[in-house]
Parts: sequence; structure tokens; C-alpha cells
Amino acid sequence: MIELLQAAGLNATSVQNPLTSLADDVAATRRALARQDGPTVLAAHSWGGTVISEAGLSPNVTGLVYVAARAPDAGEDYAALAARFPQPPANSGIVKFGDFEQLSKEAFLRDFAGDVPRSRALGLYAVQGPISSSLFSSKTSVAAWRHKPTWYAVSKNDRTTAPDLERFLAARMGATTVELDSSHLSIVSHPEAIAELILNAAGVRPRIPTAPSPAPVPMHHPVTG
Repeated sequence: MIELLQAAGLNATSVQNPLTSLADDVAATRRALARQDGPTVLAAHSWGGTVISEAGLSPNVTGLVYVAARAPDAGEDYAALAARFPQPPANSGIVKFGDFEQLSKEAFLRDFAGDVPRSRALGLYAVQGPISSSLFSSKTSVAAWRHKPTWYAVSKNDRTTAPDLERFLAARMGATTVELDSSHLSIVSHPEAIAELILNAAGVRPRIPTAPSPAPVPMHHPVTG
């Protein structure tokens, strides 16, 4: 997906979230934003949606793109909100070790990357970042989506985040929304559609070429460009 954005002329930067705390992830995103020399769209997958909801008020941010992503309101108990929707199968595949956790191989392949070719999914599993066990209980202090234009990509076959929760989040923020026949990893299985959504948010509408086959990269990372 990043290569598609670059081919369209965007300056794409992948934020490497430490996944140790919301504050650490937001700081990493703000460092990336400070390096941008023009209007910037923040795009986030999964947990990254929480990060851009907190960091997205930066003056150079012109829009927010959420891809099967969390989008909490300011101070909201996101776990309580998510509990109102069907529990996704991936929840039962979380493996804890010390103060960190991640998905088991079985859950990653079946519930996180279900429509990604197995060899590619195994490569992505290998670079899965350990997540602080306290990360998902973090609360944002602001909701940038209340102040910036938003776009949302719903994964209709998501087994990591309930699709109806994604639809609720998209409707609550009034986002321009697309629905994809995708697993949680639409950024890998449907890169052209996600790139098109980001380009629309950036006000760029060139023809999207066929996606290349980039090397595996860590998930849960928002992209700025």
C-alpha cells in the first residue's frame, strides 16, 4: 500500500509505534508529523486509530483515515463500548508473556490475516509487535475525528474487530465509508482500495496501478503522508 501511495506522488512515512503506551505511540506519531513539510493525512490501522484520534489535532493534519481501526471518543472506555458488540474470535487467541501480549500463530493466521496468502501471513506474523498489556485500556484526552474530515474502511469479514463496531465508529464520526470483503488486514489484502481511500482524503485521484508485493512490515502502525 505504501508503494502505491509513493507511486501516486505522496510522501509516505510509516510510524513505528513502540506499543508500550498510548503516550509513547502518540509521541512517535508527533515526531513523524513534525518532519512533514506540507498538509498531511493520518491513516491508521487497528490500534493506530486510537493514536491518530489523540495526535490528529496537529495543524498540518488535513484528514484522518481509519482502516478497521479503533476510534474512541475523548475519555471513553473503549473496552466497554466494544463489549456492546459481538466478541471477535481473535480475542481468544491472545497470548500473554510478562507485561506484554500478542496473538498466537493460529489466531494471527485465522483471525487477523484470514484472507492473506499463508506464506505472506507467516511473514507478517514474524514481525508482529508485542503489545503492552495495559495499552488497550488507555483513554484518549481528545477525539481528533470530531474536528477533522474522516474516512473509514470497514472490513466485512473481520475476526479481530467486530464489523458492526467498525460501522458504528464510522457512522458516529460521519466518515466517508467503504466496506471491503476483507479480513482485519485489508491494508495487505486490498491495498488498492485502501490506497484509493487515502488518496481521496488527500485530494488526489490518480489511477491506482496493480499493487506490488512489498516485504512484510509491522502491523498496527498508522501511516502519515
